Amino acid sequence: MAERLSLPELPYDYGALEPAISGEIMLLHHQKHHKTYVTNFNKALQQLEDAVSKSDASAIVQLQSALKFNGGGHINHSIFWKNLAPVSQGGGEPPKGSLGNEIEKEFGSLEALVHKMNSEGAALQGSGWVWLALDKEFKRLLVETTFNQDPLVTKGSSLVPLLGIDVWEHAYYLQYKNAKADYLANIWKVMNWNYASEVYEKECP
Repeated sequence: MAERLSLPELPYDYGALEPAISGEIMLLHHQKHHKTYVTNFNKALQQLEDAVSKSDASAIVQLQSALKFNGGGHINHSIFWKNLAPVSQGGGEPPKGSLGNEIEKEFGSLEALVHKMNSEGAALQGSGWVWLALDKEFKRLLVETTFNQDPLVTKGSSLVPLLGIDVWEHAYYLQYKNAKADYLANIWKVMNWNYASEVYEKECP
């Protein structure tokens, strides 16, 4: 039997990212949206195990979309919570060291990277994510977008997510209404570059 997913705890209080992200949004986002992905993934996983035991090929195929959507929702949000940090814990401090140097080399400046990610996030039609990715194969940084809850790995097996920004309406609408650009501008004030740097240095020692 495959191990079931569980909802990770946030490493900070729900209100700790204010005013960039309201405590109400964080509570709903974590306790409702992420929790639902975990619940529905575990349900689909149980159904898959039942279908496999019966060699029910039709049911196995039908369950793939639910597993991808809900599993992706869990993967993406688990990264997203780590990508954020209260200002008192370093949120918003620019990247230093090897990641900071690589961003300047690849994009020209941190400001240029932020502009690129915000532009691509704002232009994304419907729901999805914008990512700062490391391509392990070519040892270079790039910006990618994914639709719905597709995890970054669906764009390539060598891609590692360093930062992901949720651009679903549930991530910002209660606070920012339809001003997605304002949400994208403010989220950088609580971006946890320390986490991104740790992942980068692990993958590019």
